Amino acid sequence: MRVVRVTAGVVTPADFAPFGWLPVDDTDPADGAHTLAFEWGDPHCNVIAHDYDEVGHTPAGALCTRLFRHDTHTQVLMPLNVEAVVAVAPAGLDFSDPADVDAIRAFHLRPLDTVVLHRGTWHWGPFPLGPESVRLLNVQARGYRADNAHVDLPEASGATLEVVVE
Repeated sequence: MRVVRVTAGVVTPADFAPFGWLPVDDTDPADGAHTLAFEWGDPHCNVIAHDYDEVGHTPAGALCTRLFRHDTHTQVLMPLNVEAVVAVAPAGLDFSDPADVDAIRAFHLRPLDTVVLHRGTWHWGPFPLGPESVRLLNVQARGYRADNAHVDLPEASGATLEVVVE
């Protein structure tokens, strides 16, 4: 099994652009350049959580073996209480080519860092960096369970992703 290591970088608008966007202040001229999309007209806001032990770990980082995507809606994620890591990949990939794993990027999110995923963006997490669960403000479709595709990376591409934060 091939293990691909990716270092989680600081989330910036330019680096995150292939996967979504970062909300801006209402006084920023770029405010409104992007809009949320809910094909089924069912936007929903709640607080969700992810635990440290939901994923495997190595001495260096966390193991990503499965990515998810939603083709009918955008998704907003904001860690509220602890630092976290999220991995993302372009919507157009299907991971049938082992090289597709090399397109996955990871970002280190601090509390209140907010990201918006484009429709179809593959994602994993955010997962906490330490033992405390990460609580996330989450805006997504109420019916997301009917639009929650996933890919098993080892099965599809023969690889596992190791996400490290330096």
